[in-house]
Amino acid sequence: MPASAAGTAFEWYDFFIFVPLSSILARTFFAGLNDAAGYILALGAFAAGFAFRPLGALVFGRMGDLIGRKSTFLVTISMMGGATFAIGLLPTYEDAGLIAPVLFVGLRILQGLALGGEWGGAAIYIAEHAPAGRRGYLTSWMGSAAAFGLGGALLVTLGTRLALGEAAFDDWGWRVPFLVSAILLALSLWIRLKLHESPMFQQLRDSGQQSKSPYRESFGEWRNLKVVLVALFSMMVAQGAVWYTTFFYSQFFVERIVKVAPGTVNGLMIALVAASAPLYLFFGWLSDRIGRKPVMLAGMIVMALAIFPGFQAVTRAANPALVEAAERAPVSVVADPAECALQFDPIGKSQFRSSCDLAKTVLANGGIPYVNVAAPPGTLAEVRIGAAVVRSADGRGLDAAALAALKGDVGARVRAALADAGYPPSADPARADITTVFAWLMVLVLGATALYGPQAACLVELFPTRIRYTALSLPYHIGTGWVGGFLPATAYAMTVATGDIYYGLWYPTVAIVVSIVVTALFLPETRHRALDRAA
Repeated sequence: MPASAAGTAFEWYDFFIFVPLSSILARTFFAGLNDAAGYILALGAFAAGFAFRPLGALVFGRMGDLIGRKSTFLVTISMMGGATFAIGLLPTYEDAGLIAPVLFVGLRILQGLALGGEWGGAAIYIAEHAPAGRRGYLTSWMGSAAAFGLGGALLVTLGTRLALGEAAFDDWGWRVPFLVSAILLALSLWIRLKLHESPMFQQLRDSGQQSKSPYRESFGEWRNLKVVLVALFSMMVAQGAVWYTTFFYSQFFVERIVKVAPGTVNGLMIALVAASAPLYLFFGWLSDRIGRKPVMLAGMIVMALAIFPGFQAVTRAANPALVEAAERAPVSVVADPAECALQFDPIGKSQFRSSCDLAKTVLANGGIPYVNVAAPPGTLAEVRIGAAVVRSADGRGLDAAALAALKGDVGARVRAALADAGYPPSADPARADITTVFAWLMVLVLGATALYGPQAACLVELFPTRIRYTALSLPYHIGTGWVGGFLPATAYAMTVATGDIYYGLWYPTVAIVVSIVVTALFLPETRHRALDRAA
């Protein structure tokens, strides 16, 4: 069983290698945008892979139900490894212009399609081999596989960064973690070729009872469709919100908003991932004893209660100077709301010319928390930093050179006032309490692993063998692919738009609360269900 999960870990590595490199990839493939827009678009490229995971679930889920689990494994892992290796060979925006981000996003889409068929197949393969009383524990290796994949991505990135130095890593060394995937692809194929077909599927195929129309049976018959919907809105919506807030948005938050050094963030995330690996196994084992539903529901509740106080505590511990400055000299933008645009420019065309836009651009790019104060129509915007007032300027009607000069002047005056008020340009390592940061993030890890550990077993147990691959994969990848995959970009855009560094946390919080209600009311307990049923 762990051998099957090992192949999955390599595939997660391929998909997750984007995470510790997001800032560099933003500069490499989306050069020319302002900092906030480039970063959001890089997160959007990350999300693009997730967006296509449900399509991959449909394509490869059908293949898995028609021709078998093993053959589908081989196709998905070859697609994933090949796409990851190719990213390491791409030209930069500076070298090739728009073709560079187009190719980059295209390869992320291929990765998403491949992963859409991978997870469900691996979970089913393990569960259909497992004894009834150990399905929770054995399928929980899928959670550890994700942890090992993410941990491997972080370790390879950190090791390459330390070996080459920051300058070389930013220039070309970021390609190394992608190129390493060629070695992992070879190992994965070797592992998968040694596996045998699932005995339950083989028996179904030998008797001629496998589904001839997995789509119609899964989604066209209400008895199965209602189970798909319950799976989606109970555990899967929560899964996307919980897991990707814990292991992805937290990294973006600590590095981009709280301004902790990237190397420190990588080390912190490696420690979290390492600590999480045995917890998946523990909660999977526990679900074999007391049931899937109570363990997963407990994980959701922990996360819902901890998310806001946890991120606030992380900010205070990691960058106390930022919190002190915000309390001592809060920042507000006083402007005519009609002249304030959303600080989100995914294609780099908006020039943000109004006085409000110029002021907010500086604050958004600096990760400075602020509040909006409405002013009468026609008022020239100003930034208030405690008692200090910095008047903005109106750039409408200026040519490009004059506008750039005006933005530079406004930015320099705002940044000088922020510095005078004690706002730090980055977190001070001497004052950072990384132990407290780690402790609070571990609370989130407990919620994530309690939900994820029993999840594979529960999903497999919900559906009959003949449509299991198709019916299971779609809700999983809608939840993780759409709810989770779009979480970093959406939450960060919400933060940039409002000036409230915690506002983006409402996205996962609402999703988790929905899932708590649906799980409590509609999700059945499944641990005693037999898997060898055709309908």
